[in-house]
Amino acid sequence: MTEKQNDRQKRILDTIAASERIEVAKLAEMLGVSKVTLRKDLEVLKQKGIIRHEKGYVSPGSSDDINNRLSYHYETKRKIARAAAELVKDGETVMIESGSCCAILAEELASNKRDVRIITNSAFIAAYIRRLQVKIVLLGGDYQSESQVMVGPITRICVEGFSVDKFFIGTDGFSAEHGFTGNDHLRSETVRDMTKQSARVIILTESEKFSKRGLVPLLPFNRISLVITDEAIPAEREQFLEEQNILLLKVAL
Repeated sequence: MTEKQNDRQKRILDTIAASERIEVAKLAEMLGVSKVTLRKDLEVLKQKGIIRHEKGYVSPGSSDDINNRLSYHYETKRKIARAAAELVKDGETVMIESGSCCAILAEELASNKRDVRIITNSAFIAAYIRRLQVKIVLLGGDYQSESQVMVGPITRICVEGFSVDKFFIGTDGFSAEHGFTGNDHLRSETVRDMTKQSARVIILTESEKFSKRGLVPLLPFNRISLVITDEAIPAEREQFLEEQNILLLKVAL
């Protein structure tokens, strides 16, 4: 995909997010592109599950949690994912948990790295990159339909058969008292189980998550090696991570 196409698709997503539902003809007029060009872009975004396109109208992805999150701040997440992908070598096996930044990371690895194997508990990620030539190990477990992830004791047993250098995860929030936090107890428990099988844990998140707080603790600070976020991270949060000896990588907005 060319940089021009990337920029056009970013503008499409930003416009749809602002309008919630918009007519295709009006969207083409607003973007200054032909309907034929626009429909090609819309088909790509629809196949990724980021948008819905039906009966001449376009809207954000379905009510499914991760689809909605993919269309929100997509360009920032793509930059975070690209920075994370730079840490992965050709031929490496990595673990990736569910989340919008993580899904885009999986796509980056599948598109731009050779012989990478991805171990994940996310059925969404497995489906999201199915069109690409990449080795995927999908862990079993109890299926959560909204987030499309596998959780529970079966997932723990499955992941015990692997040992990797890098485990990439997202987060729902942050607090100085409890560290990074999640909104689902079973998902957070599964993240902790998967963490035991990795030498390094790397968090991918937009800076706004540092102003939110999840319902349950996700991981203590001493299990996190690196946080990749955008440059809008609050200064006090950046200082706090430094005090916890957590490396921070910031991408430009």
